[in-house]
Amino acid sequence: MAKVFISSICVIMFAARADSCLLPSSITEFVPHVLPAEYVITTVEVIECNSKTLQFTSKDSNFTLRRDGTIVTLNPVTVSSGGRTFSVCALDSGVETEIEVHLVQTPVQRKLAQSKGEDLLKRVKRRWSPPPINVLENRRDLPIELGRLVSDSDVNRKVYYKISGQGVNETPVGFLSINEDTGMLTMLKTIDREEFPILKFLTQVFDSNTREETDKPLEFTVVIDDENDNAPTFTEEMKFTVLEKSNTETEVGTVKATDRDSPATIHTKIKYTLLDGQNLFQIDPETGVITTLVNTLDREVQDKYLVTVEIRDLFGASNGLFNTGTATITLGDINDNPPTFRQTTYKASVKENEKKKEVLRIPVDDKDLANTPNWIAKFVISKGNEGGNFRMDTDPKTNEGLLSVVKPLDFEQTPNVKLEITAQNVAELVGTTATWATVPVDLTVVDEDEGPQFFPPSARLLVKENTKNGTVIGSYTAKDPETKSSQGMKYYKISDPGAWISMDRHSGELKVTNTIDRESKFVQNGLYTIPVKAVDTSSKTGTGTIILEVVDVNDNVPELPRQLVLCETEGELGSVAVEAKDKDGSHFSSPFNFRLGPDHDDNWSLKTVNDTAAILGQVKQLPRGIHKVPLDVKDLQGFGRVQVVDVRICQCRRGVCLAKESSVSFGSLALLALLLPLALLLLLCILLAFFCATKGEKKELDDMADSGGILLKSNTEAPGEEVDSNLIIVPTTVTDGGVKGSVKDVAVNAGWLGNQSSSTMGQGNGYHKMGTYDYNVDQYAYNQFGTSQMGRGHHRMSFDNKQQMHDSALQQAWQANGLFLQQRLGYLAADEEGEYADDTPHLYGYEGAGSVAGSVGCCSDQGADDNLDFLNSLGPKFKTLADACT
Repeated sequence: MAKVFISSICVIMFAARADSCLLPSSITEFVPHVLPAEYVITTVEVIECNSKTLQFTSKDSNFTLRRDGTIVTLNPVTVSSGGRTFSVCALDSGVETEIEVHLVQTPVQRKLAQSKGEDLLKRVKRRWSPPPINVLENRRDLPIELGRLVSDSDVNRKVYYKISGQGVNETPVGFLSINEDTGMLTMLKTIDREEFPILKFLTQVFDSNTREETDKPLEFTVVIDDENDNAPTFTEEMKFTVLEKSNTETEVGTVKATDRDSPATIHTKIKYTLLDGQNLFQIDPETGVITTLVNTLDREVQDKYLVTVEIRDLFGASNGLFNTGTATITLGDINDNPPTFRQTTYKASVKENEKKKEVLRIPVDDKDLANTPNWIAKFVISKGNEGGNFRMDTDPKTNEGLLSVVKPLDFEQTPNVKLEITAQNVAELVGTTATWATVPVDLTVVDEDEGPQFFPPSARLLVKENTKNGTVIGSYTAKDPETKSSQGMKYYKISDPGAWISMDRHSGELKVTNTIDRESKFVQNGLYTIPVKAVDTSSKTGTGTIILEVVDVNDNVPELPRQLVLCETEGELGSVAVEAKDKDGSHFSSPFNFRLGPDHDDNWSLKTVNDTAAILGQVKQLPRGIHKVPLDVKDLQGFGRVQVVDVRICQCRRGVCLAKESSVSFGSLALLALLLPLALLLLLCILLAFFCATKGEKKELDDMADSGGILLKSNTEAPGEEVDSNLIIVPTTVTDGGVKGSVKDVAVNAGWLGNQSSSTMGQGNGYHKMGTYDYNVDQYAYNQFGTSQMGRGHHRMSFDNKQQMHDSALQQAWQANGLFLQQRLGYLAADEEGEYADDTPHLYGYEGAGSVAGSVGCCSDQGADDNLDFLNSLGPKFKTLADACT
């Protein structure tokens, strides 16, 4: 069976059968291990081949073949021990043959290869590339035979043919058939090229006896030739726009069309033609571009044109197919028509003093396209509005001009106004020689009875401050605008916050009635404003404004601060800035002249640093406290006085004294500080009495009736009377940190109890039963640093059933005095003047150990806490108290 089926099949109706040339099927060559570039391997030998049409190509890019079939290396090539193989193709008159080239590394003689017969020529079958079969579409003489397909294998054996593919068993099915015995190909149905331009099918040849395929399948192509059976059609809607009055040959739009016939034929060559409107437009016959022929197209005359367009294939031949369509050409608007007024003149009237009122409506006409910038009107007052009394607007709905008065008119000054109004468009005029139209407007101002008017509306008067009362500084009057008379006018001030000016009710004369002060808060930028009004005989009013321009005089001296703070710097003499201020104007204020007062103590120096400040410095080290320094400061005119400034010398932090130092002189608070130790001693004695009572035996207090307590209130500083020790009775006994007594509600009434935990009360056998109370008391305690602090202690009080307190008032007074002293100490500690800061308890940070020197307070001379010898020197009153405690 033949291996190459394609080489044995031909189309007998198109080509005659030809003899094949002889080519080797393979070539074997012995070559070196490495082949350099341009190394000649061998030449392909051919027999009965046309050397003019025969072409060789290599499938390996490292090799090339010359025209005569010589194989040459293009690049250096290495041949391995197993050899190297590549293919060469020979193409002759459409017939392609493949030759295998084997390169062997072992170098032997060519004769050895010939003896083996490896490179002998032999005839091989070649594969044909059959040309396509052409048939015209829309044939009516069907069926028609297209030609016979013949195989070389039918020479030696009986064969039959089969076809498959498009036109056979694939879409379109049933168009082609073949005679299996003769190989005749037949078309059975009419075919449309625009639907199926090409049919591809496979042809197979089989042995009739063995049913085996004798050749490889071969693909054939049937090309359907075009017939002009389709007219051209429009592809887009023909609606175009061009501006009116456009220049000639301005492009309007492009007509687009297509034809389904073959593009490679004249069947699709379309010609475009205008069947009407040729006097205004033209169309390019090849491209379909429509352009203008004239420049006089006017939208206001005709805004739309309908023209008929013909499209014909065969480029307009009479036998060509065609279609027609209508093109709509719309003219776009340009602003070639200005707005026009409907009247040649307009008249209106307006009341004087009237504003924000519409006076007149002015309609206009415009031929341009409505509601576009070419049509929308814009009105301008081109003449007569020099005072800005009028304004023109456009009504967006009607396009009318609206004339309004925005600033009141005065009949007495202008009884008649003549305006000129120009009507324009938002867009500029183009394509025309016309200009904007203008119309005159005659306005009559209507007179009204008005109130009096001041002239000028505001009067400016110059007056010096401190002008003597009763001085006439001018007058301010009003007139009736109709009569120009001031007869019967009365004048009133509307506002005069400083009451500086009086206004005569009949003449409008202005007098000074109070001291005018330029530095007053009522004066702004040197001006003082007084609104006034005038009332005529008909009770109509008019207002005006008097503006007093207050002239400055030198009536203020430079002022210094009353107190300055000078911060100490170790090893240096301190200084402080002194700044003066003057309320007068620039001519009567700075630069200032600074000097020390005549009574200064030579401890200070003064140096001017700028126009308003000087530096006050120490001449020698001075003690802390307040020092009074006299300073003499004068302004630019030499007006000033000596002022005493308190300079406080202290230690500072961020410019602020850490603690205010004592003054160089004693005051009332300093004297009060001397009494503080006595108050502390009194408190200490009461505390000692309290602790002593806890160690003694329990005692009952007899009811002293109206004794009033142990300590009696006295405001005398003379020696008091001696008190019998028997009168002083300790009200309670303190044991184990608790206070026991028999008085009913003592702790509650005295205010000692804090949080009550429980209480039970009963009565029997003539005495009261009291439960247990927990209470908190404010107390002082000394910590590890020797300093005292105030805290809350917790004590437990229990009342036993066997003891009674005969006088609760005595106990209350005793406790109230202690609380009063505690509150007094708290007040002294918080005193803002800080004069008792050293004599009150302070809380200091722990520094690792207590001070060996003990307390430095007012009671330091008492010695250690456990030394009570000082009680012997407290006097008879405290001695009596101590006896009662023991």
